[in-house]
Formats: sequence, structure tokens, C-alpha cells
Amino acid sequence: MPRFRTRITELFGIDLPVLAGGLQWLATPDYVAAAARAGICGFITAASYPEEADLRDAIRRCRDLAEGKPFGVNVSMLPKLVAGERTQGVFDLIVAEGVRFVETSGRNPEAFLPALKAAGITVVHKVPAVKYALKAQAVGVDAVAVVGAECGGHPGMEMVGTMVQANVAASKLSIPLLVGGGIGTGAHLVAALALGADGVVVGTRFLVAEEIWAHDGYKQRLIESDETGTTLILQSLRNTARVLRNATTETVQALEKDGAGIEALLPHISGKVGRKAYETGDWSTAALSVGQAVAFADRVEPLAAIIRRFEAEADAALARLARLEAP
Repeated sequence: MPRFRTRITELFGIDLPVLAGGLQWLATPDYVAAAARAGICGFITAASYPEEADLRDAIRRCRDLAEGKPFGVNVSMLPKLVAGERTQGVFDLIVAEGVRFVETSGRNPEAFLPALKAAGITVVHKVPAVKYALKAQAVGVDAVAVVGAECGGHPGMEMVGTMVQANVAASKLSIPLLVGGGIGTGAHLVAALALGADGVVVGTRFLVAEEIWAHDGYKQRLIESDETGTTLILQSLRNTARVLRNATTETVQALEKDGAGIEALLPHISGKVGRKAYETGDWSTAALSVGQAVAFADRVEPLAAIIRRFEAEADAALARLARLEAP
């Protein structure tokens, strides 16, 4: 029997109020389907498939592997519309393939919502600050995920921590709320629910799952890392990113200190460089998105085993709270 019943478990039809957020290059059908079978919902990252035919194949493969359980597609949009952007084509494909859930991030998804809603698709929009969550609620998304400063990838410019974001967001929003950033154990899930959230988004903690195709050398580095193993780059571009601390991030930080622009930084931070690092295991040669929850990535094991541990940790946290009740 499911341990929790929240607006997120009801909305997504899942056993545990946990979403496995999209991971650039890494959120493949094998990983996302494993999340589905384990009782949570994951998202294939559309940006990992430059060709729409490949994305279509990934969706169909995931559907076959998910055994009827829910999964979705992550669509990360640039902050502003640029020439040649294929976002509309991606959403058209998602609708055509009957995908039921979409995770959006980046700019306001308002322009795409009528078609998605008409197709019966549930949209959760991921943002780095409560003010953006309020805007997303106003334009009609079904749920929002607010990520704090601890998250891997882009935590925004305000750098407000997850505990504060969660409580503020819960007091101001009426739609289902997820929080992310530093979420690495079942105790974090219990804490998020206590703060008023309906669920959590997890990324970094799941990077050591067996179903993540990245090289074992990369995963071993994550296992060796602790809560100090990440750093911040790209603040000079107003595009702050939390990444694994390595020689590349030191180079980027030095370049930023000297006033370098995007042209000088791009060879070190491009997504293609990151993908090569995942392939080779040479974790020192790229800017790799990793959050502070890397402290809890302690061994490589199937995603289902990580989820079962998550549940056990939540149970233990609830038991600790029960012992604190006055007789």
C-alpha cells in the first residue's frame, strides 16, 4: 500500500510523491521506465534527442518498458524564443504520441498550454523562485516544481535555499507543489511534506542508478564526493549553474573573473563536452550539473533499490517524529 497520498500522487497516479526530473543526455527510456516501474514518474529529456524521429523512438521504447506506468517528457526551453528553435515541433510530437505528462522549464510555457490541455496532458513547470511559480500558476499549469539553491543545474540568481522556498511557496500557491534541490533521502521527502509541499523532485541522488548509462568512472566520483563537492559557475552571465567541482570549473571561474564572455567559456561548458565526459568517465573535463544531494549518492544500484531505500528512510523519519510526541 502506498505510504503517502498527496495531490501529486493523485495527479500522476504514482505510489510515492517523487518525480525524477529530466537529466540532459542521461534521462533515457531505460532510466525513465525504471522510475515508472518503481512507483514514481520520470521524464525523457527532449533536448537529448536533436532529431524528432529519435525522440519518437525513445517515447515508444519507454512506453514498452514502463509496463503501463506513468512517464513523461521534459522540455527545457531557452529563456527567450530564438530563430530555429524546435520547441513547437517537440510539443506536437508529444501530443501525437499520446504522452500524458510534460515537465517544462526555462521560459513561460503559456503559449503551448492550450494544445497540451486539449490533449489531456498534465504540465508541471519547474522554476528557481516562487515569483515564477506564481506566474506559472496564473497561466494555468497543473503543478509547479520550485528548486532551491542546492539543486544541480540552474538554481537561478536569488539562490534561496530549498527549506525557505518550500515554505514560502506553500503559503502562496494553490496548485500542487513540488520542491527540489538537495533532496537526497526519504527524510527530505517527509520534511518537504511537513513544510507544505505535495512532493519532491529528485535528480542528483539518482545519478548513480544502474539505469543511468554514464561511465562508472563518473559515478564513482559522485560516490566519493560530499556536500562540498559542487561549485557555482556562470554567475557573470546571469545564468548561475551548480556543477561538479573539477579542473574545468576552476578554469571557468578564472575566465569569468577576468571578464571572459560566452565565446571563451563555451568550449568548457557546452553540452557536447559534457556528453563526452559521461561516455569516457573523465569527470574533470566538463561542467557537469550536480547538486548538493550528491552527498547521499553512496553506491551504484538499481533505481528501484534507491526508491525502496527512500521509502525506508521516510518511514524512519516518521517514526522519529512519532517518538517526539508528548504522551
